[in-house]
Amino acid sequence: MASVVEICNLALAHLGDDASIASIDPPEGSAQAEHCARFYPIARDSLLQMHNWNFASRRALLASVTMPYSMWKYAYAVPGDMMVAVSVLPHDAENDYSAKFTPSDNPDFLHNYAPLVAAGRYVPQPYSIETDTSGNKVLYTDQENALLRYQALVTDPTKFDPLFVMALSHHLAAMLAGPVIKGDQGAAEGKRQTQLMVGYLQQARMSDGNQRNIKPEHITSWIAGR
Repeated sequence: MASVVEICNLALAHLGDDASIASIDPPEGSAQAEHCARFYPIARDSLLQMHNWNFASRRALLASVTMPYSMWKYAYAVPGDMMVAVSVLPHDAENDYSAKFTPSDNPDFLHNYAPLVAAGRYVPQPYSIETDTSGNKVLYTDQENALLRYQALVTDPTKFDPLFVMALSHHLAAMLAGPVIKGDQGAAEGKRQTQLMVGYLQQARMSDGNQRNIKPEHITSWIAGR
């Protein structure tokens, strides 16, 4: 797995720069290290926001906080490592697309078919994330005992998939092109690196999507109506 320094050196190599930096935290003193220290966090965080990566996927039961408004029923503190909220779910939901149910008015149904998954029932709840007067992010929703699916800010590069690393290195190279090469040549190289990043990003998204396969179970109408 790549380290931060290795990703930075890979980005510089994409630009034809033969520098080999040893540290960006703190920067070792070279111009290349200073540029990487400046742009690496921006490149990493922006790429994390471009897709719901499995390695950054998290779930958390939310802690209640004081509700100052009447338009929502509940207020919750968001996790400190949250970068992007994905969905707010009931606390016992297995995924975003279906919810378990156990009918109580038909003992035969309960015995033979429960627990089943309601066919295609979409369970994420409406919510709003705002910042309170103390600067804290608060999630408002009507869901009691809410479960949040979210994308975390992942800073450990050993958690990154290889295709993500390639996309990140070209994304960083696009940002470094201007300071490292300068002028029209640097601007042109920045555009070229962005195109390469987009190509690797598409491959990374496809590969990442193949790691998740959730299919709602189907209940035929004659069973659901019993």
